[in-house]
Amino acid sequence: MSGETTPDLTLLLRQQRQMIADMASLRDDMGVMMAILQRLDGTVGGLVNEVRATHSQHARLRARVEELERSAAEPAEP
Repeated sequence: MSGETTPDLTLLLRQQRQMIADMASLRDDMGVMMAILQRLDGTVGGLVNEVRATHSQHARLRARVEELERSAAEPAEP
C-alpha cells in the first residue's frame, strides 16, 4: 500500500478538462465534415439533373437529324 499514490483532485480536474476540450474539437471536426458532405451531396444532385437535361437535349437533336435524313432520302415529287 505504501507504493500506491492517490490521485489528487487537481489531476482529475485537469484530465476532465482535457477530455472536454478534445470532445469539443471532435464535435467541431464532425460539423465541418458534415458540411463538406452536404455540399458534395448537393453537387452530385446537380450533376444528375444536368446529365438528364443534356440527355433530353441530345435525344431531341437526334430526332431532328433522323427526320432530316428521312426527308432527304425520300424521292422528290415531280
